Amino acid sequence: MINNTLSLGIQGIQDGMAGMENAARKIARGGVDGPQGSAEGVGNLAEPLIEMTLYERSVEASAQVVKTADETLGTLLDIRA
Repeated sequence: MINNTLSLGIQGIQDGMAGMENAARKIARGGVDGPQGSAEGVGNLAEPLIEMTLYERSVEASAQVVKTADETLGTLLDIRA
């Protein structure tokens, strides 16, 4: 069960990192997607910036899951020793 929890936590980190990379690409293209000299490109940055923050929080939460599972496993091993 702990192995499954670790796997889910690691998968969450990987998914979050992929989402952050995608949002970063959108941000990098943000000023290019709209017509030159218009505010459309800048206006398109709000959504990817929000996505970036959400994926960051997702990675942090998944890292906490991995940390907790690791600590639990360590405690179980100490009990068995």
